[in-house]
Amino acid sequence: MAAQAYADALAIFVIEPEWLSSPDCDSGHVEFALACVSELRAALAERGLPLLVRMGSAVAVLAQLQNERAFTHLLSHEETGAAWSYARDQQIARWCKSAGVQWHEFQQNGVIRGLRNRTGWAQRWQARMDAPLHLLEGAFCAAVPLDQPPLPTLASLGLSPHGKTLQAAGERAARRTLSSFVQVRGYGYRKALSSPLSAETGCSRLSPHLAFGTISMRTVHQATELAIRNTPERELAYALRGFAGRLRWHCHFMQKLEDEPSVEFRNFARVCDGLREDAFNTDYFEAWCAGRTGYPMVDACMRSLRATGWLNFRMRAMLVSFASYHLWLHWRHTGLFLARQFLDYEPAIHWSQMQMQSGTTGINTLRMYSPTKQAQDQDPQGLFIRRWVPELAKVPLPYLAAPWKMDPSVQRMAGCILGHDYPKPLVDDKAAMRAAKDRMYALRKTPQAQTEAAQVQDRHGSRKSGLPASGRKPKPQAPRASEIPSPQGDLFL
Repeated sequence: MAAQAYADALAIFVIEPEWLSSPDCDSGHVEFALACVSELRAALAERGLPLLVRMGSAVAVLAQLQNERAFTHLLSHEETGAAWSYARDQQIARWCKSAGVQWHEFQQNGVIRGLRNRTGWAQRWQARMDAPLHLLEGAFCAAVPLDQPPLPTLASLGLSPHGKTLQAAGERAARRTLSSFVQVRGYGYRKALSSPLSAETGCSRLSPHLAFGTISMRTVHQATELAIRNTPERELAYALRGFAGRLRWHCHFMQKLEDEPSVEFRNFARVCDGLREDAFNTDYFEAWCAGRTGYPMVDACMRSLRATGWLNFRMRAMLVSFASYHLWLHWRHTGLFLARQFLDYEPAIHWSQMQMQSGTTGINTLRMYSPTKQAQDQDPQGLFIRRWVPELAKVPLPYLAAPWKMDPSVQRMAGCILGHDYPKPLVDDKAAMRAAKDRMYALRKTPQAQTEAAQVQDRHGSRKSGLPASGRKPKPQAPRASEIPSPQGDLFL
């Protein structure tokens, strides 16, 4: 909207080699982004604004455009992204200063840049989300249209097919998704979000659109609040109030990376350094990535994620918990793999959650999920497991969550011989959980861990009351419920 105040306005989308080569980028991300750009380019053209799409490092592209157009102002949104994007922004800032270009960055969500502490953060988030929406009206005083070659393809960018069935991209799809959720699909939200079966339609499914910017957090917030006020259905209002609370948690976790970018690479609690780094088991990691761990719910969730690019929050937490505690894998390795699978990959949320579910924040309750219990609770009829792990299609339901309990005759009857048709469990569930608990709780009892927990809480903990955290007695093993999202929280919406 601010660009309408300038003559000869021009929009640009840069496909950066640094993004394409980053270890967290997947060709699915790129295809979704290109589809969004295609729709955006057509929409802007109707208002008289050309959208350039160029390939190259951002500073090099801007410098070339400066030679062509001699622009004086650069407008963009603030971004809380991965390390490569942070480094790019620093380079752009230096280039703008040397080139005499004024760079204006605009807030796009509830993340607050340059925040000194979390006191009052929730109130500031609320005020920002309640502020009036800026609706684009009228046309642009645009530059003379330039040649617009067709958008690149994955093949022309040298990227391999991703093999996923992705959600529809673009603003129109985002608004349809939002409308269907707040009007119809949101009814069963609170109950639907735990099971991967019901969550597929019962969750909002807005997270890819929020991650790629095809809809704003403020738009989602205000549409949700409007639906709550206007609906005569108490059940829908109740469900949407639960969803509305998750929008704040979404930004709360993004704020963590904004305040401490190093958590993409190192533990929140440095007392956890060395905990898993030297114990990485490549065979375990590869089996987990392939959905071949021998635990049906883990394998079904991983295969579903790899096929669709989406999984509900509880099952994401279970995948990370299993990798971190049962297999004792470091969150950085598993986090990069998952980042490439999630279409809604949001670095700021992703790395905070990887650490939270791995127990390295120092302040959150340790969440160790039993994959057998999760199968029984969230897929009691075995529909999800049979869909994604067809090797187990004929396994009797009493054995489906734990097929290793089948004796040889049952295996033959089910056409599923363990170790041949389906793998035996990589580890013993109870023994692995017991060993992980012993190590984690012993570590958390140390004076260093408790001191660090207080520091992490002071810097990153929720301030729902608006009061400072300083002076509170730290409770690293049992934080208050208001400081952490529910294990069923829908941070990925």
